[in-house]
Amino acid sequence: MPGNLSVADLDAAIAAGEIDTIVVAFPDAQGRLVGKRVSGRMWRDVVLSHGAEACNYLLSVDVDLNTVEGYAMSSWETGYGDMLLVPDTSTLRRIPWQEGAALVISDLRWADGAAVVPSPRSVLNSQRERLAERGLVAFAGTELEFLVFDETYRDAWRKGYRDLATTSDYNVDYNLLATTRIEPLLRDIRNGMEAAGLYCEGVKGECNLGQNEISFRFDEALATADDHTIYKNGAKEIADRHGKALTFMAKFDEREGNSCHIHLSVRSASGDPVMAGEGAHGFSPLMEHWIAGVLATLREFTLLYAPTINSYKRFAKGSFAPTGVAWGVDNRTCALRVVGHGSGLRVENRVPGGDVNPYLAISAIIAGGLHGLEHELPLPEPLGGNAYTSGVDTLPTSLREAAALFEESGIARAAFGDDVVEHYLNQARVEVEAFEAAVTDWERVRGFERL
Repeated sequence: MPGNLSVADLDAAIAAGEIDTIVVAFPDAQGRLVGKRVSGRMWRDVVLSHGAEACNYLLSVDVDLNTVEGYAMSSWETGYGDMLLVPDTSTLRRIPWQEGAALVISDLRWADGAAVVPSPRSVLNSQRERLAERGLVAFAGTELEFLVFDETYRDAWRKGYRDLATTSDYNVDYNLLATTRIEPLLRDIRNGMEAAGLYCEGVKGECNLGQNEISFRFDEALATADDHTIYKNGAKEIADRHGKALTFMAKFDEREGNSCHIHLSVRSASGDPVMAGEGAHGFSPLMEHWIAGVLATLREFTLLYAPTINSYKRFAKGSFAPTGVAWGVDNRTCALRVVGHGSGLRVENRVPGGDVNPYLAISAIIAGGLHGLEHELPLPEPLGGNAYTSGVDTLPTSLREAAALFEESGIARAAFGDDVVEHYLNQARVEVEAFEAAVTDWERVRGFERL
């Protein structure tokens, strides 16, 4: 793709003075890009061959980067040592919206070379390896929605994120007129991502005020998670240059939330589609077991699909965000929606919101599918009506409930290992405790005078 760089390409660009800064990054536990910027000389002399160091607390902090207790991998007692960022040179690319810059995504390792197991990329790589043992490869696409505001990020901060002006005044779902207003921003994001090596398909307005979705071509699962993270970070940077702010939070207000539907299919190692077959709905036995497994693990793995307090505000009846544990053929009321046919047959998981960590969510889908294959789970009948009123089991309604289900899940511990399970359980506990200690605007409005 245009924008992707080989090591030789980057060396030539550094020598020519076209690139002088390399962003050495990795996805943190929240799915954010973190890392450091190094000079071109430092990249060539040290980082390419050795890597770069960063404090191991970066996988063990809250959203505000506060050090918190309860993590096995880093603490005051263990001294908060370093971990090594090992560049994955297949991810090298230009960052067109930053002058003279390139970016590389890194894997995290300890000083002895062992993988940092709870890191999001390591979690996904483990599931990819489990698939590979069966001769299978996962392909995924993420559909990430966001809201755009006629405010800078710093102005929004100073206003306490209240009374922000949106870029539209009404529902702009597929509306070409109203979305033209911010086409300069959307165009810069699309073209910037193309020039950074992503395959941008297009953009459309969505239901909430100022809401849009830019879609990208599916790819192998790890590449999709990397691209998702680069896009999410880059879109914010480009919006900031336009004097605007955008948010991917799952539920900004009482209107429609920001979803991140994840489409996933598997193929053979040689690239042949394996989900289509001669069975009902055009499914192969593998497809039937796969859907059954993802469905069976949906409640236990919700923590990996919905990782924040805010995630659960999005699950509301009649909102196009799912509440029921059901699958259906092209049925948007279900948590799992099957779409496509033949080589394009795939499962859309509609549970994740815009705040999802894509590495963990894709890992959960793969682990659920593998659970179905290993146990040859039978596929329930599809739901043909309204899943919101169908009486099926429901998704957890709070982060606390989701964490309890994840903690008790033998399937999760078998698939991910205790280290990963305990790490992300602690992240959930930290989030819950922080929320329960906070006094909200809602409480002040209700209680300041009237209680």
